[in-house]
Amino acid sequence: MTNCCGNHPSSTRTAPAAVAVAAQPTAGNGLSSTFRISEMDCPTEERLISDQLSGLPGIFGLQFNLLDRTLTIDHAPTALDNALRAIRALGFTAQQVRPGQADSAETQTPPTHWWRLGLAGSGALLAEALHFSQWGPDWLVALLAIAAIALCGLGTYTKGWIALKHRNLNINALMSIAVTGAVLIGQWPEAAMVMFLFAVAERIEARSLDRARNAIRGLLDLTPDTATVQDEDGHWHPRRVAEVGIGSRVRVRPGERIGLDGTVLQGHSAVDQAPITGESLPLEKAPGDALFAGTINQTGELEFEVTAPASDTTLARIIHAVEQAQGSRAPTQRFVDRFARIYTPVVFAFALAVAVLPPLLMAADWLEWVYRALVLLVVACPCALVISTPVSIVSGLAAAARKGILVKGGAYLESGRGLTHLALDKTGTLTHGKPAQTDFQLLADGPAEAWRAIAASLAQRSDHPVSQAIARQAAGDAVPLHEVEQFSALPGRGSRGCIDGTRYHLGNHRLLEELGLCSPAIEAQLDRLERQGKSVVILSDQSRALALFAVADTLRDTSRQAIAELHALGVKTLMLSGDNPHTAAAIAAQVGIDEAKGDLLPSDKLASIEALLDARHCVGMVGDGINDAPALAKADIGFAMGAIGTDTAIETADVAIMDDDLRKIPAFIRLSRQTSAILMQNIVLALGIKALFLVVTLAGLATMWMAVFADMGVSLLVILNGLRLLRK
Repeated sequence: MTNCCGNHPSSTRTAPAAVAVAAQPTAGNGLSSTFRISEMDCPTEERLISDQLSGLPGIFGLQFNLLDRTLTIDHAPTALDNALRAIRALGFTAQQVRPGQADSAETQTPPTHWWRLGLAGSGALLAEALHFSQWGPDWLVALLAIAAIALCGLGTYTKGWIALKHRNLNINALMSIAVTGAVLIGQWPEAAMVMFLFAVAERIEARSLDRARNAIRGLLDLTPDTATVQDEDGHWHPRRVAEVGIGSRVRVRPGERIGLDGTVLQGHSAVDQAPITGESLPLEKAPGDALFAGTINQTGELEFEVTAPASDTTLARIIHAVEQAQGSRAPTQRFVDRFARIYTPVVFAFALAVAVLPPLLMAADWLEWVYRALVLLVVACPCALVISTPVSIVSGLAAAARKGILVKGGAYLESGRGLTHLALDKTGTLTHGKPAQTDFQLLADGPAEAWRAIAASLAQRSDHPVSQAIARQAAGDAVPLHEVEQFSALPGRGSRGCIDGTRYHLGNHRLLEELGLCSPAIEAQLDRLERQGKSVVILSDQSRALALFAVADTLRDTSRQAIAELHALGVKTLMLSGDNPHTAAAIAAQVGIDEAKGDLLPSDKLASIEALLDARHCVGMVGDGINDAPALAKADIGFAMGAIGTDTAIETADVAIMDDDLRKIPAFIRLSRQTSAILMQNIVLALGIKALFLVVTLAGLATMWMAVFADMGVSLLVILNGLRLLRK
């Protein structure tokens, strides 16, 4: 599948592992192991690790998740020890987190020794004051500066030295060179102040990034640690949700969070499902209804049977999907990463030229131009540019998850802004998908109840909504059912089976024509009912049509508003339905859809999507994630409706709408446009400030501490700008 802006990203598994790794098998003969590296908090560390591991034998692939500080390695069974040694040689540690284990503080920013920063800042300020006032001797100024640099800069020097050894010009290497250069030309106070400001800015930036990390990790806090479970002796005891098995009976009181997926056995209550679906109003739950982990029981006590272990609840699958999306690369992010690989060495070479060429060619002052070159080095690192994209993407993914929109990758979040056409299935998308039988009419001589019984027997074996409506009506009227042999579904047409030795068909107009049993009289009746927006199926045997059944579905309350919002966003709408053209046209007219096509097989829906793609449109497809699978897969973005509790939809859709609210799709498009706008703002801001500072530096108007503010300041600005998405 392709999207509007490029190829789909590869997903990143985020179940970390490390020494004594519990590696997971991959699709090939290799293994996949994931590590959490707490020191990997900047894109430059990612580049350093990538360069170190890429050439090792037996390493097949690397996937980085910078915001979660994880690295997934696809490797041969014997290659992992060498990879671990290479990571340790860089001064990094790789820590194991078992699959399903909750994140710990290890994922957060390492603790900051603020007292060291305070002493370093005091020493730098005192050195600056003594130098400016000339009250103290030079040796005292130098001593204070060295003490300040040692207190807050040893870590920077260590990482900078490792980077230089591996021919990597990251921010630590550039800052180490700049501070050392300032010391060598006698700028002691400024060297100390630059290192202090850099250390403070790094801490602030790391804390800001933690907010983006916590936006995703906060999903883990939606489930309680324990649940009240009934033992075999009938007594109730609290147990850890991870230890509760399928089939266990669990009790949840008013005000408690539900810890596991299940089906209500006893009790009535209103349940707040907003953490999963984004739905603002609680839903009434009664015996037989589904419950989902992470939702909140409100009014009454419920007892339910567990239907999934803690590791496989709907919420767990959502978290896993968001983590995978978090590690993927959006088109803008891939462009920025490629740009940064060229940008840093070019700026370093330019700074070297600034230091050397003016003194050699124009007899300029060496110290002055070396100083200007050092200032350029401080702003040379592209951290602000590179970190701006993952922060914005992850904030957008978290904001979407809070609305009940599960986006499977940054590429989809970014490309959603470009959607020009949206194709929609009718049943279960625009309508409730649970139609009711409205008409029954005999087409041949015979007992009406006998034909109803045969039709109901076929219908109850089918999962199609029209067949289910006929089966429900028959069950309500206590119509007896027959044993059906050799039953088979006919995709896009209906079903067939043998009853008492006779083969019967229950299907649509297309099937009746294929059987050669249609007549002008039947055509007239079909036309009349279909113009009323009803779906019609006909019961027939091998020689004649026996009876027809008309079924009508009801529109969702939100469908008209959703289509209106899509049109306001400039998105054209198209209905692709397996129902007859008259029914499709009637429903389309009611909701305001631009164009409707009916009587479509799955292959016909796929052909309609392909035609739009061939016309160079950016196309989305909305369906149930199963019978519309070919069209969903072919579209630039596939939207699965009502994905809550549905494994297939969560796993296969590009975007899963967790409830049945079609208005979430225009909300997704608006969020995509906001995310793309913030991405562009951040890129312009990062490059613009660096370009401006380049001119100011060459004019001799910038100092090194000003350069620190310019570089780290813009990093903080783009992070905070990206985090704005969490407030929407």
